Amino acid sequence: MNGKILIVDDEKDIITFIKNSLEDEGYIVYSAYNSGEALNLLNKKPDLIVLDVMMPGMNGFELCEHIRTSISCPIIFVSAKNTEQDRIQGLMVGGDDYIEKPFSLKELKTRIFVHLRREKRARSERKQCIYQKNLIIDTLAHEVYCQHEKIRFTYREFEILKYFVLHREQVLSKDQIYDYVWGLEAVGDTSTVTEHIKNIRAKLLEKDPQTTYIETIWGVGYKWGS
Repeated sequence: MNGKILIVDDEKDIITFIKNSLEDEGYIVYSAYNSGEALNLLNKKPDLIVLDVMMPGMNGFELCEHIRTSISCPIIFVSAKNTEQDRIQGLMVGGDDYIEKPFSLKELKTRIFVHLRREKRARSERKQCIYQKNLIIDTLAHEVYCQHEKIRFTYREFEILKYFVLHREQVLSKDQIYDYVWGLEAVGDTSTVTEHIKNIRAKLLEKDPQTTYIETIWGVGYKWGS
């Protein structure tokens, strides 16, 4: 499945033309002939919206502003309004692209493909980041930000912090943390875990003194703060 597309246009021939072509490409396509139908179809969670501007009642620009209160997917305007001001207005109200009528179906499909590819890439990049409390933890770059300020952690400190947030519902013993970060074959003892957690807490406290990130569970180990 290539994605879910919502087409909004009061001209049924145009919707049929676009819909048939996109379905041939493997897309799931929803049709709306006015703003009311379009708003009702938002619960389908479309991956992209093709939106006409000149419609009776609420026009495409107004509808786009309503959509943007709940949906962040790409919106491509398709309109006979072709002035520079029209294109600017379309982008300013939340549109991502603007194609003038009459348009090339090949161009429209290409732009749909490009926007969906960009969204997929963005979602993939967001997955590498873990958002916890006031922290952004970038697992690929090995970077941690607290309220947009970077906190510098050593490799071991970062791995411990990541282990906590990936298992935030669990109480973790020193042995578990040591085995995860240093490896089962490491030669050493778990006292180093205590020192590393002390350092992590100090760095977090300096940037965010109001938030408890790592709790001590006496006699058992540690837990990500609730």
